[in-house]
Amino acid sequence: MKKEMNYTFDNVRVVMVNTTEPGNIGAAARAMKNMNLSKLYLVNPRGYPSAVATARASGADDVLSSAVVCETLEEALIGTQLVIGASARQRNIKWKQMDVVGACEQIKKTTGVEGQEVAVVFGTENFGLTNEELDLCQILMTIPGNPNYFSLNIAAAIQVFAYQNYVYNTTTEFEKSSNKYASFDELEGFYAHLAQVLEHIEYFEDKRPKELLMRRMRRFFGRADPEKEEVAIFRGILRNIQPFKKD
Repeated sequence: MKKEMNYTFDNVRVVMVNTTEPGNIGAAARAMKNMNLSKLYLVNPRGYPSAVATARASGADDVLSSAVVCETLEEALIGTQLVIGASARQRNIKWKQMDVVGACEQIKKTTGVEGQEVAVVFGTENFGLTNEELDLCQILMTIPGNPNYFSLNIAAAIQVFAYQNYVYNTTTEFEKSSNKYASFDELEGFYAHLAQVLEHIEYFEDKRPKELLMRRMRRFFGRADPEKEEVAIFRGILRNIQPFKKD
């Protein structure tokens, strides 16, 4: 299996606003690098740079070292064409709201135009983004979760977004199998062989009529798309059921 990139991940910024725990910055960098994101912007981070952040990054030091530290959110958004604000809850003021999947669709559309960039903004650990910060965003992105308990860590929220963005904007290709599927006549021979063995061991009875049971067997193996070799294995098993023998 392989992943084929079909858009530019470099055109997506992750912006963390007023982060209070340096470890969360490192964990966010690790989450980003795993999902091919590299542009990290930090607005007034507390206690950064930090050895704790570096340790939590677990090898994503390049994301940390290239992080852009800004004094204001406006500064971090300069040059972007779409700004998405992340929130754990919906707000009373009706910004355009989307779940994380819908937001990733908008990201793909925006970055599909050459030179256009998107910023996804995450607020503080305790309070998220303020209404004033959300005013700078065109879209409010929510991550669905348990309505009775939703306490997603900021780095975990970035991981959820980064993963969904990666999946939405890549194409999965599976290696083609060289094994051939069983042909119609091979399957029919197998079904006839199976019926003979079941008759021989007196499996069919009023509660298990042959016609109904064999129809279900056809449905079962039909869903499995059996290959030639697999059918041959089953035929071999049937031939070796004692005392039944069939040449």
